[in-house]
Amino acid sequence: MRSHAVPIGEGDAAFAIVQEAVLSLWEVVNNLTRIRPPKQERYRVTIFGSARMHPHAPLYKGVRHLASELTRMGCDIVTGGGPGLMQAANEGSVLADPQDLTQSIGIRVDLDFEQATNPFVEQVYCHQTFFSRLHHFVLISDAFVVVPGGIGTTLEALMIWQLLQVRQLRDTPFIMIGQMWADLTTWAKHYMLATTPAMADPADLSIPKCVDSFEAAIALLQVDHHRWRQANGLTTDLP
Repeated sequence: MRSHAVPIGEGDAAFAIVQEAVLSLWEVVNNLTRIRPPKQERYRVTIFGSARMHPHAPLYKGVRHLASELTRMGCDIVTGGGPGLMQAANEGSVLADPQDLTQSIGIRVDLDFEQATNPFVEQVYCHQTFFSRLHHFVLISDAFVVVPGGIGTTLEALMIWQLLQVRQLRDTPFIMIGQMWADLTTWAKHYMLATTPAMADPADLSIPKCVDSFEAAIALLQVDHHRWRQANGLTTDLP
């Protein structure tokens, strides 16, 4: 039987149909997100950080070193694909991989003012929304490292933090490098725990592993990379 047609001029009725269709579409999207991609051959580390850092800055060189060391371990490097510390991470990956054994990945978002993909991205994905882009990071990553950054980096970090809190992510390293992130966790403890009633569980605020050096982050990731390889039946030799 053909459904009853609603003229576009009948505002409320037409809006109700559109609203129902959109909600149904979201239900389809939510259902599709239950599908997980197959396990990749290599451990993947996403590095979130500022797009504003210049290549001559010590922090840029530190992130490049971090990514190079992880690449030598056999890891893929994932970033937002833009300039600054994202470029530093992709550059470090490429420089440490002359035989092209790993991947340097960028996950972009389409913005009017967004800069071009940095030249060290070997595989790029482009999204129309932040929501699908952030979900993509979650789907393909085995660990997350947050280096200094601004509002965008903070958004990314807090999303990963919450997913770990509510156990949508499990057994996933979440490492924050630098004093600014240690100060953020201190702020959270002050304003979320030192209140009555407390607005968070103490365990939630211990989720990020705050370190003050790139070497400390590398050491933590070496341990988890070894665990991941054993869990996936791989030898301890690099691929």
